[in-house]
Amino acid sequence: MSSRRQVKIAGSLLTATVTAFMVLPFAAAADDGPGPGSGEGGKAMDKAPAGTTLTTGLSERISVDNATRETKNLVAGVSNEGTKDSGKISLLVVGFDGMTIKAVPGCSAIPKSGLPKGSNSGFTCPLDNLAAGKSQSYKVAATFDLAKTGKICLPVTSADGKKTFWQQGPVPFGTTNPSPNAPETPLLLNTENKPAAPVGDDSGGGGKGGDTGDLPSTGPGSELLPLGATGAALLAAGGAGLWWATRKPSATR
Repeated sequence: MSSRRQVKIAGSLLTATVTAFMVLPFAAAADDGPGPGSGEGGKAMDKAPAGTTLTTGLSERISVDNATRETKNLVAGVSNEGTKDSGKISLLVVGFDGMTIKAVPGCSAIPKSGLPKGSNSGFTCPLDNLAAGKSQSYKVAATFDLAKTGKICLPVTSADGKKTFWQQGPVPFGTTNPSPNAPETPLLLNTENKPAAPVGDDSGGGGKGGDTGDLPSTGPGSELLPLGATGAALLAAGGAGLWWATRKPSATR
């Protein structure tokens, strides 16, 4: 087993405190190639660099082991469908409610103090450049509590965190026909989970988890919650901290 590597980023970040970030003990293992197929629930936000079109994608179907709660076949990706290179950007992978992001190879964990309101976990994946017509995908290790709903969110930001070019979600995974006695339960993207009632319980299970708080879905008519000044400072310093601030709805839609 390879030894764990820790990188401590120290500095005065607005509060003059020292923050340490643990970098995952993986090599940068993003796959350079076609990403997952579905950008459902995604929306362009701040204007991307000229000539670039940044989007994300998620696996349309995954499954969860009913005994361990571990998910299988969950892949997140970012694509540049434009004609020019992107330059430095970051892909974030954030979990909500019953979905907890455990690891994303090549990416850094976001500390709990820096997570968006309502989320339970997240990772940031910096990219030095994404060439025109190219994609980068990441295998995501997560757990899913079938007694709750579960959501995932993929924002794509500038390297300094001041702009969010694209955001997918928070979009749900789930099943409308849970099978608590089966070894695995298949989950579909953009499907609200319907928790199964525990044996001997007619209450309908654990119900919905917490709401998505400061990071609403990017469906029609919704607004992105962009990185605020603190989040921008943290990302610029190379850390994985985020601080989400509310954007006022635009007067023109």
